[in-house]
Amino acid sequence: MSGYTMLRNGGLGNGGQPWMLRWSSRIRLSWLSFTLFIILVFFPLIAHYYLTTIDDADDAGKRIFGPRTGNELCEVKHVQDLCRIRESVSEELLQLEAKRQELNSEIAKLNLKIEACKKSIENAKQDLLQLKNVISQTEHSYKELMAQNQPKLSLPIRLLPEKDDIDIPLPKSKRNCRLYNCFDYSRCPLTSGFPVFVYNSDQYPFGNFVDPLIKQALEASVRNNVYVTENANNACIYVVLMGEMQEPVMPKSTELEQQLHSLPYWRTDGHNHLIINLSRKSETQNYLYNVSTGRAMIAQSTFYDLQYRPGFDIVVSPLVHAMSEPNFMEIPPQVPVKRKYLFSFQGEKIESLRSSLQEARSFEEEIEGNAPADYDDRIITTLKAVQDSKLDIVMVEFTCKNQAKPSLPTEWALCGERDDRLDLLKQSTFALIITPGDSHLVISAGSAMRLFEALEVGAIPVILGEQIQLPYHDMIQWHEAVLIIPKPRVTEVHFLLRSISDNDLLSIRRQGRFLWETYFSTSDTVFNTVLATIRTRIQIPAAPIKEEPAVKIPHRSGKAAGTDPNMADNGDLDLGPVETEPPYASPKYLRNFTLTATDIYRNWNAAPGPFYLFPHTPFDPVLPSEAKFLGSGTGFRPIGGGAGGSGKEFQAALGGNVPREQFTVVMLTYEREEVLMNSLERLNGLPYLNKVVVVWNSPKLPPEDLLWPDIGVPIVIVRTEKNSLNNRFLPWDEIETEAILSIDDDAHLRHDEIMFGFRVWREARDRIVGFPGRYHAWDIPHQSWLYNSNYSCELSMVLTGAAFFHKYYAYLYSYVMPQAIRDMVDEYINCEDIAMNFLVSHITRKPPIKVTSRWTFRCPGCPQALSHDDSHFHERHKCINFFVKVYGYMPLLYTQFRVDSVLFKTRLPHDKTKCFKFI
Repeated sequence: MSGYTMLRNGGLGNGGQPWMLRWSSRIRLSWLSFTLFIILVFFPLIAHYYLTTIDDADDAGKRIFGPRTGNELCEVKHVQDLCRIRESVSEELLQLEAKRQELNSEIAKLNLKIEACKKSIENAKQDLLQLKNVISQTEHSYKELMAQNQPKLSLPIRLLPEKDDIDIPLPKSKRNCRLYNCFDYSRCPLTSGFPVFVYNSDQYPFGNFVDPLIKQALEASVRNNVYVTENANNACIYVVLMGEMQEPVMPKSTELEQQLHSLPYWRTDGHNHLIINLSRKSETQNYLYNVSTGRAMIAQSTFYDLQYRPGFDIVVSPLVHAMSEPNFMEIPPQVPVKRKYLFSFQGEKIESLRSSLQEARSFEEEIEGNAPADYDDRIITTLKAVQDSKLDIVMVEFTCKNQAKPSLPTEWALCGERDDRLDLLKQSTFALIITPGDSHLVISAGSAMRLFEALEVGAIPVILGEQIQLPYHDMIQWHEAVLIIPKPRVTEVHFLLRSISDNDLLSIRRQGRFLWETYFSTSDTVFNTVLATIRTRIQIPAAPIKEEPAVKIPHRSGKAAGTDPNMADNGDLDLGPVETEPPYASPKYLRNFTLTATDIYRNWNAAPGPFYLFPHTPFDPVLPSEAKFLGSGTGFRPIGGGAGGSGKEFQAALGGNVPREQFTVVMLTYEREEVLMNSLERLNGLPYLNKVVVVWNSPKLPPEDLLWPDIGVPIVIVRTEKNSLNNRFLPWDEIETEAILSIDDDAHLRHDEIMFGFRVWREARDRIVGFPGRYHAWDIPHQSWLYNSNYSCELSMVLTGAAFFHKYYAYLYSYVMPQAIRDMVDEYINCEDIAMNFLVSHITRKPPIKVTSRWTFRCPGCPQALSHDDSHFHERHKCINFFVKVYGYMPLLYTQFRVDSVLFKTRLPHDKTKCFKFI
């Protein structure tokens, strides 16, 4: 303890001991520091050297601690993914850099091209301006050349006559009156429009004696006529309506003559006056025979040769249906062709030129030139012999069971009442009409009545006696509807009637039905035909046919129409140019001023039927010599107008006689805006499209915020007065092309199909050309017609929900076709397409043309239409049978012809597509 204490106290005890202790402590510190330095510096070096020596001694593939390369480090599992990412990013960076350089190079090239295009555009604009100037100058030069080559017609010297007294050469006798010496042409210039002034019969004494029914009927016809004017000073014709006089109070001839001469515009001799004397009965007297009518024309049903002035006076038919329309349900059908009786005749001759008791002369005496005064005895004997022979069933009666109707001397009087006579004629194939024995009697009211009744019920008139002048004989081709046989051939009548084939019988009967409906059936047709006869004689063109004024609905167009790939993807097939210029209307019909002059005496063999195709007003009946189809829209076509034969490809040339032509789409819709907009958008980019007329059939206007698509051509929305399917076929004035594509708002057609249909229609402009075909069939158990929509190898109709037709049929459908058909369409809200097919087939006697193999055309996903209703087909069955009754026969014709184009299916090289093939 003492020692330890001494050390702690530092110096206690021995004096040298503390210094040693301090020295010993410093040595320990130095040693400790040196040892730590050696450990920290040399030990790692030694360890590193040792480890390196071990790795060099081992196999290189088994080294663990030696230095490694980058690839070797990647073999380590926890860094392999990072290495791959690094490599991928590096490669992508290199690729992006390469692309960036390429894009920079392309941008530089495109900038150069843009500059070049800008320069080209500027040059093109300059060229375009120059071309427009050239076109404008060319059009101006063309108009000048046309004006030089087609000068305007010179007007007559007196366009508006002001003087009442004119210097017309006086004929030697009033019987010698003709147009050239008794008619004042100066009051009727070609451009006058044929104004007609009609006297008010109630203001003159003779009007009190006219049959009230005839007066009322003619006054109604006057109100509906487009030529009637109230300005008498500018009138071309002055009409005096007289009609059948009531005999107990009928004025004397001298009184009637004074009343006529006192008319305010009679002008001393009655030139340019027309006296219409219509009769309702066969016994009407010819009370104008002893009346001096001066230079006035007379239109009546009874004429003597001393009274009748050929080419000046007019033979008219009796006015039977004065205030009523003909009932089509009571008119017998035109088939079967042959009826119970081969021919029939009922009549009684009250007075003859020679008594039947006198001895008849032999054939030898007649051949020598001594013709008998009356052939009635031989006619009676011959017809009775035919009846007794029993070879054919005939009905001839020469004595009336009841009292005969009053008649003129030598005329065969009518027997019985009108209904009894019609019942007999309905059972007769032919109706004999024996002309009066008096050769001075040109026409009698009794003969005209027999002709009217025969045509009405479809009995073919057989007129014995060629001296008779039938109504409007100088205008109507009567040989197409009537058999006129000289009386000396009465013994050959039976043989002649038996030799006529069924086809000829149907053709003659159909033509007779046309004549009756168009010229004789109502007061309107009679009055219009009389005026048309005079207008045709003096060669004044008819008034233009009426167009339906379109009441437009304002709409906003701003929605850019897309392109349906199903509609526009036609591969390398060029369907035609998309019109960028203003719409091009079809040329107008320019032949009206020469129509009557060139065609008045042409033997026009038009297809029989009640509706000729004519460029006239619907209130002006057209005589067969005037009938003409507007097949091309102009009277003149440039020679070599087609471009298809000049080496162009089929797709690049429209071809035909009209190298430039467009069509109008007419689309009927009813409160289906979404479907309508989709259908309109599908028309975007359609070649040869002029405009789209949307017939808005709903009473509700379209929403104001509805945006209509911009398809590159005008869209016209037309408001209708009522919801009617007949509105589809109205001749809207907005339709300026001959070709109309009638299409439903849910129809789904490709552009190539539409263009092919348009090309086919241009080759058959008088027919309906469309896609979905239908046909009619005879139901034997029920003895009626049926409508059939099943797929078959033949068809007789093409639905107008997707079909081309000529605008002219729109006029006929709306203005000429019997109103009963349009009424049934409105009643059923159905059958308008069937009605149009009936009309066209009836006029042309040709079936429609179906293009492509398509049978349906509805868009997928569209709402169901009326045609899916169960009652739809039952109504169409009824429509067909009703239409057959109206027409009198079945006008539809079957066909197995279908038009397909090889070029629309086969992708041929452009240098091979030089033709248009049909299969």
